[in-house]
Amino acid sequence: MLRSPIIDDYRLKEPVVGELPGSRALVTGGTRGIGAAIARHLSDAGARVVVSARSRGDYDGPGHFVAADVATADGPNQLAAEAATHLGGIDILVDNAASQTRVPDGVLAMTDADWLTDLNGSLLSAVRLDRAVVPAMIAAGGGAVVHIGSNAARLPQPAALAYASAKAALATYSKGLANEVGRHNVRVNLVSPGVIETSALAARLQTLADEAGTDLDTARRQFMTTFNVPLQRPGTADDVAALVTFLVSPAASYLTGTNHVIDGGLLPTV
Repeated sequence: MLRSPIIDDYRLKEPVVGELPGSRALVTGGTRGIGAAIARHLSDAGARVVVSARSRGDYDGPGHFVAADVATADGPNQLAAEAATHLGGIDILVDNAASQTRVPDGVLAMTDADWLTDLNGSLLSAVRLDRAVVPAMIAAGGGAVVHIGSNAARLPQPAALAYASAKAALATYSKGLANEVGRHNVRVNLVSPGVIETSALAARLQTLADEAGTDLDTARRQFMTTFNVPLQRPGTADDVAALVTFLVSPAASYLTGTNHVIDGGLLPTV
């Protein structure tokens, strides 16, 4: 039986942050934004990567692309099978795909369809894919799973409460799964980003700049004043990807069941 390279590494030598030679990784929602950055960082660290999304779009980053809709009941099983066949197994799983439905009139205007869209896209997508992938990790002697959550779980907005609720449930599920599979040397951690300047946010900022007749830097500063972020800037996809790469590496071999908030200090914690 093939063993997971990330298990052998930490037992045989001193762990080195960011080294993943020979590891096999699957990243959902991996063709843009945070997902694309995670795929690039994992590949740079030596991992072989499969990225998935509903469509490839203009993605030209590293890894083998598999088209899959993980928000459907059958999509995760199909993706897991294709990724495992291509890689020969999966040591690292990053559940990054998500769905956010915004209803300007607030939560009482949200329909069942709105709720089900976000629950399927932001919670059950991870539950189903874990169910398809983790048993093989257990059989191989271990692995690493990272769920991408959101600090919206703790700072919910009425217009996107279905999304926030799904991410809050994902946090609870992540902790429970970590408790269940830890004895099999499978680690499960949650990463909860705050305001991250992906292409979608950059487009929104450009729209704000155009409407105000100002430049992008000014629009960014004005936008950030609506948040109480001590670092006074949005994060980047690379910030999140670097954290994820650490969490799946042998250097993080004693971390599981944790929620790593990466929001520039936005959440009021002590």
